Parts: sequence; C-alpha cells; structure tokens
Amino acid sequence: MQTEKILTDVENSIRELLNIAEPKPGQIMVLGGSTSEIQGKKIGSATDLKLGEKIIKRVIDIVKKKNFYLAVQGCEHINRSLVIERECQQKYSFPEVNVIPHRNAGGAFATAAYKQFKDPVTVEKIEADLGIDIGDVLIAMHLKNIAVPVRLSLKEIGKAHLTAAKTRLKMVGGVRAKYRSY
Repeated sequence: MQTEKILTDVENSIRELLNIAEPKPGQIMVLGGSTSEIQGKKIGSATDLKLGEKIIKRVIDIVKKKNFYLAVQGCEHINRSLVIERECQQKYSFPEVNVIPHRNAGGAFATAAYKQFKDPVTVEKIEADLGIDIGDVLIAMHLKNIAVPVRLSLKEIGKAHLTAAKTRLKMVGGVRAKYRSY
C-alpha cells in the first residue's frame, strides 16, 4: 500500500470536507481512524504507528492554517476518548480524563496526536462541528446534534471506508417558523 497516496487521499478528503462545511475559526473537527482498516485488516489487528504519525502530521498542518481545533478519537479501549489541545479543552470547559493513548489502547491516530500536539490532554466527550471517520470507528458520538452526512468524492482511504459529516442547528418552531438555509 502506497503511503504517499494514503496521505494525499486523507489531505484531499479533509480539504473537500472543509470546503463543504466551511468551519468557522475556533470550531472543532473530530478525526477518527483505523490504520488497520486502511491496510485492509480487521480493526485493531494491525496498528501502524508510523502511518498514524504521518497522517496526523498532515492533518495538523491543515488545521493550523485554518484556525480551528482538531480532536482525535481513540479506540474503544480508552472509551473512545479524544486527544485535544489544552487550549481547546479550556476554551470549551471539557472535563479532562487521565489516560495516555498508546498502540494497544488508543490506536495509532490518538497516540500520534498525543505525541505531536503542543499541549495534549484527553477528554471523554465533545460536541464537534464536523468530522471525518476513516474505517468506521464511530465518531458520530462526538458530533453536535444535528449531524448531516457529507458525500465526499473519495469513498475509501486505502482499504478503509470513509465517512464525513458536518452539523447544523436544530430547527424548532413548527410550520410557522422560518429557517436559515444550509
């Protein structure tokens, strides 16, 4: 499997999602992924820390330029907690939890984020504004209500299924109400 193609596909998918969702400065994007699934293996069976590090580095570079926050979801062995920058945790008052992701509990993406973020912390849950899921790792639990699927031009990264979403405000008021379009 060609690493550069995987990295290019990740970057293009994130840029496409950002163009569609148009996140505002300070909003949060959740990223979840399985390097095992990317390689065509069963989730959690072939964690590739080097691939995770390369992917997270590429994503962090994009996020820095766009001025929003990245939250990287860990695996079920850390209850799908997320790695975020302390600045984000403090801004949104997310309660911090005590876990350090690693290869066997957290997965490659969360482990890499914990190593590469400037001041990483882990939190149990957030309400992100948009997200991308590489390998069906179930990021939806960390998206705001109401999640809206975003159909990207790519359907897979490597061998992993790719899903993306943005969120919108809940529409209230009934038949007399008027709403902003999305």
